[in-house]
Amino acid sequence: MADIQLGAHTIRSHGTKVVKFHKHDWIILVLLAVIDVILNVIEPYHRFVGRDMMTDLRYPMKGNTVPFWAVPLIAVVLPIFIIAAMYYKKNNVYDLHNAILGLLFSVLITAVLTDAIKDAVGRPRPDFFWRCFPDGIDKYDPFTTGVICHGEKSVIKEGHKSFPSGHSSWSFAGLGFLAWYLSGKIKAFDRKGHVAKLCIVLLPLLCAALIAISRVDDYWHHWQDVFTGGSLGLVVASVCYLQFFPPPSAADGWGPHAYFRVLAEVPAGTILAATNLASRPAEMETIYDASEGGNHLGLRESNPTYNDMEAGAGDRRL
Repeated sequence: MADIQLGAHTIRSHGTKVVKFHKHDWIILVLLAVIDVILNVIEPYHRFVGRDMMTDLRYPMKGNTVPFWAVPLIAVVLPIFIIAAMYYKKNNVYDLHNAILGLLFSVLITAVLTDAIKDAVGRPRPDFFWRCFPDGIDKYDPFTTGVICHGEKSVIKEGHKSFPSGHSSWSFAGLGFLAWYLSGKIKAFDRKGHVAKLCIVLLPLLCAALIAISRVDDYWHHWQDVFTGGSLGLVVASVCYLQFFPPPSAADGWGPHAYFRVLAEVPAGTILAATNLASRPAEMETIYDASEGGNHLGLRESNPTYNDMEAGAGDRRL
């Protein structure tokens, strides 16, 4: 279907209607956020860590190349900014609302899954030795050879949250959704062979991949944590996008399902008339006015549909 808009569907004209239709979805979003907060508060499973395992867990403690606070800015705020810019170009509140709703679902569902798995698995981070023994003096149980940590409790707690990587899953959930969104808007898969469009689509994924790689470089995660987290985020992003939008390769891949449902409810004759009026350029024709015995030449806009209606009315008068 062509990119037809029967008048602007703006926030002012349709925003309230759209939000009310999805009010239960917004309630679920709030519940997901609350669940994720709880998952971050509770104590994760403390997996057994023995003396022999410390060989792979003695990497130095480093800061974060990408801080925790930067991930929501990159994976959530940046895509919302791009989606909002698209709204000001198209004036389509259905696209704006469903894109933001899908993005937030993608990120929050990923966050809940990631933190739930973190708490259940309790895998130690690569720098666990220094979290457990900050002074470098290690101590083990004489019978089980398990570690007896004397480090800061909160640091040790964070040390049991290696699998999967939250930075990776969040980044691919948000930027992966953005890649899907951009591919639909620029019609990247229209079979015309424009490689430049693919570069635009792959740019958010590259950014997400670099964030994920930084977690291995900082010794906060094992490579398996990063791979699993990235895969989880990308899968959830794909499911959430296709819940609200057609595949980008489809003829209607540029817009959300909700918008085409609204168009389907409009009478076919209205759509046809709107298409014809939009596709026919206005022409000016000369008008001869013989009223009051005077001659007057003027111009008026000529529209084929309008002229046909006038001709029909004239015939009925005769």
